[in-house]
Amino acid sequence: MRGHAGHYELDPALLAAVIYQESRFRPRVVSPSGAVGLMQLLPSTARGIALRTGGSGYRDGDLYEPELNVRYGSWYLRHLLDKYGDERTALAAYNAGQSNVDGWLADGGGIRFSETRHYVSAIESAKQVYRRAYSARLGPS
Repeated sequence: MRGHAGHYELDPALLAAVIYQESRFRPRVVSPSGAVGLMQLLPSTARGIALRTGGSGYRDGDLYEPELNVRYGSWYLRHLLDKYGDERTALAAYNAGQSNVDGWLADGGGIRFSETRHYVSAIESAKQVYRRAYSARLGPS
């Protein structure tokens, strides 16, 4: 995890918080919407990431592999941070989808889904817990 956080210039505590919120660190979990693995990636999203990052031979079952799932999820989180320019909006897009967030921004509004507001708050809280509890192991933020 630290390697992917460093490679994609992510706060390791943020990455740990996203993984916790998404899967509770269970690599084989599948959501009702079909999101898979530690970072709960949809196979369609992962296929797009594979194409953009030069992944060849990608198969949907690869998302159960923790290393690949965290690598793709880290890439995606970095993409969202770069696109939106702030952590809260990027996290909202990770949860609710970019099209929803783009619509909210176009309308001049904030996060419209209560589930997404809770998701963002939960990650912000968990990030602080991880930063305090594991700062020596996670490295600098």
